[in-house]
Amino acid sequence: MLIRAEGIVIRSNDYGEGNKILTLYTKEHGKIGVMARGAKKTKSRLSSVAQLFTYGNFLFYKGAGRGMGSLSQGEPLESFRELRQDLLKTSYAAYFAELTDKIVEENEPNAYLFRLLVDSFRLLDEDKDAEIVSRLFELKILSSGGYRPSLNGCVVCGRTEGYFGFSVQEGGFICERCYHVDPQKLSLQPGTVKILRTLYLIEPYRLGNINVKPETRAELKKVLWFFMDHHTPLRLKSRDFLEKMTKLF
Repeated sequence: MLIRAEGIVIRSNDYGEGNKILTLYTKEHGKIGVMARGAKKTKSRLSSVAQLFTYGNFLFYKGAGRGMGSLSQGEPLESFRELRQDLLKTSYAAYFAELTDKIVEENEPNAYLFRLLVDSFRLLDEDKDAEIVSRLFELKILSSGGYRPSLNGCVVCGRTEGYFGFSVQEGGFICERCYHVDPQKLSLQPGTVKILRTLYLIEPYRLGNINVKPETRAELKKVLWFFMDHHTPLRLKSRDFLEKMTKLF
Protein backbone atom coordinates (compact mmCIF):
# COMPACT_ATOMS: atom_id res chain seq x y z
CA MET A 1 0.00 0.00 0.00
CA LEU A 2 1.31 3.42 -0.96
CA ILE A 3 1.05 5.94 1.89
CA ARG A 4 1.56 9.69 1.88
CA ALA A 5 2.20 11.37 5.22
CA GLU A 6 3.44 14.58 6.78
CA GLY A 7 6.27 13.65 9.09
CA ILE A 8 9.57 14.39 10.76
CA VAL A 9 12.67 12.18 10.95
CA ILE A 10 13.33 11.41 14.63
CA ARG A 11 15.91 8.65 14.13
CA SER A 12 18.30 7.75 11.31
CA ASN A 13 20.61 4.73 11.21
CA ASP A 14 22.98 3.66 8.44
CA TYR A 15 22.23 0.26 6.96
CA GLY A 16 24.62 -1.46 4.61
CA GLU A 17 26.73 0.47 2.15
CA GLY A 18 24.21 2.98 0.90
CA ASN A 19 20.94 2.68 2.82
CA LYS A 20 19.37 4.26 5.88
CA ILE A 21 16.69 3.05 8.26
CA LEU A 22 14.53 6.00 9.28
CA THR A 23 12.04 6.40 12.08
CA LEU A 24 9.40 8.89 11.02
CA TYR A 25 6.95 10.48 13.39
CA THR A 26 3.97 11.25 11.17
CA LYS A 27 0.84 13.24 11.70
CA GLU A 28 -1.45 10.68 10.07
CA HIS A 29 0.04 7.33 11.12
CA GLY A 30 2.18 7.93 14.19
CA LYS A 31 5.66 6.43 14.45
CA ILE A 32 6.73 4.37 11.45
CA GLY A 33 10.00 2.75 10.37
CA VAL A 34 11.01 2.94 6.72
CA MET A 35 13.99 1.85 4.64
CA ALA A 36 15.50 4.65 2.54
CA ARG A 37 17.46 2.77 -0.11
CA GLY A 38 20.51 4.58 -1.44
CA ALA A 39 19.94 7.55 0.88
CA LYS A 40 23.58 7.61 2.02
CA LYS A 41 24.69 8.41 -1.52
CA THR A 42 25.12 12.11 -2.21
CA LYS A 43 23.30 12.01 -5.55
CA SER A 44 20.34 10.04 -4.21
CA ARG A 45 16.96 11.76 -4.51
CA LEU A 46 16.30 10.62 -0.92
CA SER A 47 19.46 12.03 0.65
CA SER A 48 17.97 15.42 1.51
CA VAL A 49 14.84 14.01 3.18
CA ALA A 50 16.66 11.23 5.05
CA GLN A 51 18.50 13.64 7.34
CA LEU A 52 17.71 13.73 11.05
CA PHE A 53 15.11 16.40 11.99
CA THR A 54 13.85 16.75 8.40
CA TYR A 55 10.23 17.90 8.36
CA GLY A 56 8.43 17.12 5.14
CA ASN A 57 5.93 15.13 3.13
CA PHE A 58 6.88 11.47 2.67
CA LEU A 59 5.65 8.83 0.27
CA PHE A 60 6.35 5.20 1.18
CA TYR A 61 5.19 1.66 0.56
CA LYS A 62 4.01 -0.39 3.50
CA GLY A 63 2.69 -3.91 3.64
CA ALA A 64 0.18 -5.38 6.06
CA GLY A 65 1.07 -5.61 9.75
CA ARG A 66 3.87 -3.80 11.56
CA GLY A 67 6.69 -4.51 9.10
CA MET A 68 9.06 -1.82 7.89
CA GLY A 69 8.01 0.34 4.97
CA SER A 70 10.09 1.45 1.99
CA LEU A 71 10.53 5.17 1.34
CA SER A 72 9.72 6.13 -2.24
CA GLN A 73 10.12 9.90 -2.20
CA GLY A 74 9.96 12.94 0.01
CA GLU A 75 9.61 16.70 -0.12
CA PRO A 76 11.12 18.88 2.66
CA LEU A 77 8.76 21.45 4.15
CA GLU A 78 11.21 23.12 6.54
CA SER A 79 14.97 22.80 6.72
CA PHE A 80 15.53 24.07 10.29
CA ARG A 81 18.84 25.44 9.05
CA GLU A 82 19.71 27.41 12.20
CA LEU A 83 18.96 24.38 14.36
CA ARG A 84 21.30 22.18 12.31
CA GLN A 85 24.19 24.65 12.32
CA ASP A 86 24.26 25.21 16.08
CA LEU A 87 25.64 22.31 18.15
CA LEU A 88 23.71 23.22 21.30
CA LYS A 89 20.42 23.57 19.42
CA THR A 90 21.12 20.27 17.67
CA SER A 91 21.65 18.67 21.10
CA TYR A 92 18.25 19.91 22.27
CA ALA A 93 16.59 18.70 19.07
CA ALA A 94 18.18 15.25 19.48
CA TYR A 95 16.83 15.14 23.03
CA PHE A 96 13.31 16.04 21.85
CA ALA A 97 13.50 13.42 19.12
CA GLU A 98 14.67 10.63 21.42
CA LEU A 99 12.12 11.53 24.08
CA THR A 100 9.39 11.31 21.42
CA ASP A 101 10.77 8.01 20.11
CA LYS A 102 10.81 6.46 23.59
CA ILE A 103 7.37 7.63 24.69
CA VAL A 104 5.14 7.16 21.63
CA GLU A 105 4.08 3.74 20.37
CA GLU A 106 4.32 2.64 16.75
CA ASN A 107 1.37 3.21 14.43
CA GLU A 108 -0.53 5.30 16.99
CA PRO A 109 -1.20 8.76 15.51
CA ASN A 110 -1.38 11.75 17.81
CA ALA A 111 -1.79 15.03 15.94
CA TYR A 112 -1.17 17.05 19.10
CA LEU A 113 2.20 15.44 19.85
CA PHE A 114 3.21 15.73 16.21
CA ARG A 115 2.49 19.46 16.25
CA LEU A 116 4.26 19.79 19.61
CA LEU A 117 7.45 18.32 18.13
CA VAL A 118 7.34 20.45 14.97
CA ASP A 119 6.58 23.63 16.92
CA SER A 120 9.37 22.91 19.42
CA PHE A 121 11.89 22.42 16.61
CA ARG A 122 10.65 25.66 15.07
CA LEU A 123 11.17 27.53 18.35
CA LEU A 124 14.75 26.25 18.55
CA ASP A 125 15.31 27.32 14.95
CA GLU A 126 13.93 30.79 15.73
CA ASP A 127 16.39 31.17 18.61
CA LYS A 128 13.86 31.03 21.43
CA ASP A 129 15.19 30.15 24.87
CA ALA A 130 16.12 26.50 24.32
CA GLU A 131 16.15 25.64 28.01
CA ILE A 132 12.62 26.95 28.57
CA VAL A 133 11.40 25.29 25.35
CA SER A 134 12.86 22.04 26.70
CA ARG A 135 10.98 22.30 30.00
CA LEU A 136 7.72 23.01 28.13
CA PHE A 137 8.31 20.08 25.80
CA GLU A 138 9.06 17.74 28.70
CA LEU A 139 5.89 18.70 30.54
CA LYS A 140 3.69 18.25 27.47
CA ILE A 141 5.07 14.96 26.23
CA LEU A 142 5.33 13.39 29.69
CA SER A 143 1.70 14.28 30.36
CA SER A 144 0.60 12.82 27.02
CA GLY A 145 2.59 9.67 27.73
CA GLY A 146 0.78 9.08 31.02
CA TYR A 147 3.47 10.56 33.28
CA ARG A 148 1.69 13.73 34.39
CA PRO A 149 3.01 15.60 37.45
CA SER A 150 0.37 17.12 39.70
CA LEU A 151 0.76 20.89 39.35
CA ASN A 152 -2.73 22.24 40.08
CA GLY A 153 -2.36 22.08 43.85
CA CYS A 154 -0.97 20.05 46.71
CA VAL A 155 -0.78 16.41 45.69
CA VAL A 156 -1.62 15.38 49.27
CA CYS A 157 -4.45 17.70 50.42
CA GLY A 158 -5.40 19.58 47.23
CA ARG A 159 -4.62 23.02 48.61
CA THR A 160 -4.02 25.59 45.85
CA GLU A 161 -2.74 28.61 47.79
CA GLY A 162 0.40 29.17 49.84
CA TYR A 163 3.97 27.98 49.53
CA PHE A 164 4.84 24.78 47.70
CA GLY A 165 7.70 22.40 47.30
CA PHE A 166 7.83 19.46 44.93
CA SER A 167 7.52 15.86 46.07
CA VAL A 168 9.22 13.53 43.63
CA GLN A 169 7.91 10.63 45.71
CA GLU A 170 4.28 11.79 45.47
CA GLY A 171 4.62 13.17 41.94
CA GLY A 172 3.67 16.81 42.31
CA PHE A 173 3.49 20.01 44.33
CA ILE A 174 3.27 19.63 48.08
CA CYS A 175 2.14 22.47 50.34
CA GLU A 176 3.95 23.59 53.47
CA ARG A 177 1.29 21.97 55.68
CA CYS A 178 2.06 18.57 54.14
CA TYR A 179 5.86 18.76 54.06
CA HIS A 180 6.00 16.07 56.73
CA VAL A 181 4.66 13.54 54.21
CA ASP A 182 7.89 13.76 52.22
CA PRO A 183 10.96 14.95 54.16
CA GLN A 184 12.94 14.66 50.89
CA LYS A 185 10.74 17.16 49.04
CA LEU A 186 12.47 19.73 46.84
CA SER A 187 12.22 23.33 48.01
CA LEU A 188 10.98 25.74 45.35
CA GLN A 189 10.91 29.48 44.92
CA PRO A 190 7.44 30.94 44.23
CA GLY A 191 8.67 31.95 40.77
CA THR A 192 9.50 28.33 39.94
CA VAL A 193 6.00 27.21 40.94
CA LYS A 194 4.47 29.94 38.77
CA ILE A 195 6.59 29.11 35.71
CA LEU A 196 5.95 25.37 36.01
CA ARG A 197 2.21 26.02 36.03
CA THR A 198 2.51 28.44 33.10
CA LEU A 199 4.52 26.02 30.98
CA TYR A 200 2.08 23.25 31.82
CA LEU A 201 -0.82 25.30 30.43
CA ILE A 202 0.68 27.26 27.53
CA GLU A 203 1.10 25.93 23.99
CA PRO A 204 4.49 26.28 22.24
CA TYR A 205 3.30 28.72 19.58
CA ARG A 206 2.26 31.13 22.34
CA LEU A 207 5.62 31.09 24.07
CA GLY A 208 7.16 34.55 24.15
CA ASN A 209 10.42 35.73 25.64
CA ILE A 210 10.61 34.82 29.32
CA ASN A 211 13.24 36.25 31.65
CA VAL A 212 14.12 33.44 34.04
CA LYS A 213 16.71 33.67 36.79
CA PRO A 214 19.54 31.11 36.76
CA GLU A 215 18.46 29.66 40.12
CA THR A 216 14.90 29.24 38.82
CA ARG A 217 16.18 27.50 35.68
CA ALA A 218 18.14 25.10 37.88
CA GLU A 219 15.05 24.30 39.95
CA LEU A 220 12.89 23.73 36.87
CA LYS A 221 15.36 21.24 35.44
CA LYS A 222 15.90 19.52 38.78
CA VAL A 223 12.17 19.03 39.33
CA LEU A 224 11.45 17.60 35.88
CA TRP A 225 14.55 15.43 35.57
CA PHE A 226 14.11 13.99 39.07
CA PHE A 227 10.44 13.34 38.24
CA MET A 228 11.38 11.58 34.99
CA ASP A 229 14.03 9.46 36.69
CA HIS A 230 11.65 8.40 39.47
CA HIS A 231 8.40 7.88 37.55
CA THR A 232 9.46 6.73 34.09
CA PRO A 233 11.71 3.99 32.69
CA LEU A 234 13.37 6.51 30.35
CA ARG A 235 17.16 6.58 30.27
CA LEU A 236 18.17 8.82 27.40
CA LYS A 237 21.66 9.04 25.90
CA SER A 238 20.72 12.36 24.34
CA ARG A 239 19.97 13.84 27.77
CA ASP A 240 23.43 12.93 29.02
CA PHE A 241 24.97 14.50 25.91
CA LEU A 242 22.80 17.60 26.28
CA GLU A 243 23.96 18.00 29.88
CA LYS A 244 27.58 17.96 28.71
CA MET A 245 26.86 20.48 25.98
CA THR A 246 25.07 22.94 28.28
CA LYS A 247 28.12 22.99 30.54
CA LEU A 248 30.33 23.96 27.60
CA PHE A 249 28.19 26.85 26.32
